[in-house]
Formats: sequence, structure tokens, C-alpha cells
Amino acid sequence: MTVKFNQSLGKKEIAHNIKSAIGFSSSNIQKITNDIIGAITQTLISEKKVNIKNFGTFYIRFKKKREGRNPKTKEKFNINSRNIVKFKTSSHLKQRLNDN
Repeated sequence: MTVKFNQSLGKKEIAHNIKSAIGFSSSNIQKITNDIIGAITQTLISEKKVNIKNFGTFYIRFKKKREGRNPKTKEKFNINSRNIVKFKTSSHLKQRLNDN
């Protein structure tokens, strides 16, 4: 399967690439794509970590409250504490990226 990339890959592009590879209808592929992303999101919320073999691991990381600064105006403001999603690539993916 050859994937043509612009600058980013959205759900529509993922669905289109899968459709061209396996030939299902667009509506079925879009539903499957939405279901996969929904499953990853729900698992990440409940389990705090999602590992996709030979691709990488998504995990949630907590960031503490801190003080930020607007670089243009030098105005200081508070950045609230929050959870963020991080991604660590698998060694298999790193190797494939560096082989090309």
C-alpha cells in the first residue's frame, strides 16, 4: 500500500487509503476508522496507556501548573495543570524510518 502524504494525515485520508487498498465502501471504512480512533481514545482514558505493536505507545502524562510568558509582550500568566498525550515510537518503527 502506497500512502500519499500532504502535510498531515487526517481521518478522511486514512479512510481513503484503506478504501483504495481493500476496496470496501467509503461509509464502512469511515465507520471503521472512527471506531478504531474511538477505541484508542477510550482505552487511553481508562487505562492511561495504549501500545500498538511495531508502531508505538500512546500514554498520558500529567503536567503541573506553571507560570508562562508571552514572548512578544513579556506578559506573565499561569498555565493550568493538565493531562497531555505523549507518543513513544517502537524500535521497529524507528528502524524502518531510518532504513529509507
